[in-house]
Amino acid sequence: MKRFALLLAMAGLAGCRSDQKEPKPELTIAAAANLTDVFQRLGPRFEADTGIHPVFSFASTAQLTRQIENSAPFDVFAAADSEHIAELEQKGLLAAGSRAVYARGVLALWIPASSKAAVRRVQDLTLPEVRVIAIAKPELAPYGQASVDTLQKLGIWEQVKPKVVYAENISMAKQYGQSKNADAVFTAYSLVLHEPGRIIGVDEALHKPIAQELGIVAKSNRQDAARKFVAFLLKGAGKIILTGYGYQPPVPTVTEPLP
Repeated sequence: MKRFALLLAMAGLAGCRSDQKEPKPELTIAAAANLTDVFQRLGPRFEADTGIHPVFSFASTAQLTRQIENSAPFDVFAAADSEHIAELEQKGLLAAGSRAVYARGVLALWIPASSKAAVRRVQDLTLPEVRVIAIAKPELAPYGQASVDTLQKLGIWEQVKPKVVYAENISMAKQYGQSKNADAVFTAYSLVLHEPGRIIGVDEALHKPIAQELGIVAKSNRQDAARKFVAFLLKGAGKIILTGYGYQPPVPTVTEPLP
């Protein structure tokens, strides 16, 4: 009887082990802060399509670039510009041939629903009722630089400069508006697409086009999985989801996408 009970116990343990699911493979993706909402939306779709679980790390493009230079364990880097991707490529930190433009970002001026300022166009930021304007630090975030360029091009930078507060990234700039600490916010259109308030489009002619590029980190040991994510963004459902969040398709460039 003892031997029979032992055999039953061993069979039960074996059954428990066989029922346990193998953990899904993961992919770690460094993503510019403007991608916070859209990547959280497309992440589950990528996982459903491939069985690969994406883990996102959001921050400013400059901060993520520095982390990759310091050997952060990322597999893919989706930046908010092309300059930082080019910088990493020149240093040999990206896999050869992995650099590609995946979208063109759209800058917007967001007037939160809590704001009392009657802003109908960018030039209205000079009005006295506009007390605080949130902008991502231009040295860290391409959208922040585009915001400053826009104000300079319109000739109102010196007038509104005293009102400007700087955030570490574009997502934090949005939080200034959400917390009622800013009357107006320069941010990515994709981040405020579904937010209450007024969204004012910014003419792309007022700043350098925001060509958002990506690359696969050379030290990644998940190259195949990384290529699947890149293909998902460039040619798969990810491309459609990006468009749904207001991103424009990339224009032809000298950069060749992955096959």
